[in-house]
Amino acid sequence: MNSTASPVSATGLPWAMQCTAFDAPQADTLRVQSEVLVVVSGQGRIEAVIARDDPRWETERARHAAAGQLRALPAGSYLLPGLVDVHVHAPQWPQMGKALDVPLEDWLQQNTFPLEARYGDAAFAESVYRPLVQQLLANGTTTAMYFGTLHEVGNRVLAEQCLRQGQRALVGRVAMDEPGQCPAFYRDASARQAVAETEAFIDAVAQLPGNSGGLVLPVITPRFIPSCTDELLAGLGALAQRTGAHVQTHCSESDWAHQHVLERTGTTDAHALHRFGLLTRRTVVAHANFLTHADVALMAEVGASVAHCPLSNFYFANSVFPARSGHAQQMGMGMGSDISGGYSPSMFDACRHAITASYALDEGVDPDLPSAQRGRHNARIDHVFALWLATAAGGKALDLPIGRIEAGQHFDAIVVDCHAPDSNVCIWPDSDSPADVLQKIIYNATRANVSQTWVQGALVHCRGTA
Repeated sequence: MNSTASPVSATGLPWAMQCTAFDAPQADTLRVQSEVLVVVSGQGRIEAVIARDDPRWETERARHAAAGQLRALPAGSYLLPGLVDVHVHAPQWPQMGKALDVPLEDWLQQNTFPLEARYGDAAFAESVYRPLVQQLLANGTTTAMYFGTLHEVGNRVLAEQCLRQGQRALVGRVAMDEPGQCPAFYRDASARQAVAETEAFIDAVAQLPGNSGGLVLPVITPRFIPSCTDELLAGLGALAQRTGAHVQTHCSESDWAHQHVLERTGTTDAHALHRFGLLTRRTVVAHANFLTHADVALMAEVGASVAHCPLSNFYFANSVFPARSGHAQQMGMGMGSDISGGYSPSMFDACRHAITASYALDEGVDPDLPSAQRGRHNARIDHVFALWLATAAGGKALDLPIGRIEAGQHFDAIVVDCHAPDSNVCIWPDSDSPADVLQKIIYNATRANVSQTWVQGALVHCRGTA
């Protein structure tokens, strides 16, 4: 089986995997579960994680083996939670890796908006979204929160591709109607129409064939305040309050965007979103580099979360998101690739960029300043914090039982093969502890190391034989 194959279910029967599992259930907590038995229900939930010294281990292992429902990972392979990408611009997949040398406004007007305007064509949407989902699964992204476009047909194709390939997804119909910021060829005709079409898309996702279990969820998606009129924002906020649907948008991303909202609304992005009813427990705002202390307190109070996009922040946001201090103030967060403002589809890359960004923030970057004045100290995060951001934190941000290897969670997981051909992960058994192995995985793993990807107990990507 390879990444183009249809999902392979677990036959509807309970099964088990014998493995060593790594996860980060809290921001600074690495959990190593050596030689455990992960028992999975026929519905794809983890029923138990049984330690090797538990009296049940031998009995359960023998029972599942006799039923032909035991999978044992080979030496050098490890189980990790599936990677959760909470900010992906799906229609921008064709331009990933180009036009990153131009200012944000030029990037949007000259590259992004003309590309996004093409998704009223179902065939074009299919040609982009099929490989997008396939490639993200191959990189270990089991859950993605997607911005779509204005087009019902294109957004439906995206949702259908996620279902067909077995990826857990949240898909949003983008809303944008402000004539001063949105080109005439790509904007909503009116606020009323945008709200009506968003509501229709929420209903359409729930009714998609094969989606009765809610593998794909709809998201209310105002692009960001500058591209939306007050009427549209208020209408979408009322829809969010009425439906309880997830919400995603951009917030205080750059100096320009932050100042634009201050001048237009008289308050910050976060407080304006709250006023419009768009800041909820199921809201994820991207970037948020310029949140004030009052913004952070408000986000923490309502339970909203930030999509930390470290790579694209370097290119377009003019700043580094202070993940460590945001977490200290109880604000929710997760990790985002921000395709295509971010040029890599790998959440392992996102982890590495988040660590690097935190070091840049902590130590500063201007060599003309004395070291004591150069940075924002106590801002560093490490590989464990980064893994948490890309897994358990993302699950919590999305209000979904994913991101940890423990009972009650969906079995959304990846198998990392450190001995894979072309692997950059070099393990030395005589000197590397399990914690060392995990650190090497975070810093060196690539798509080549993702040998299996599982979503809700279904094998949705496999390199070679399963």
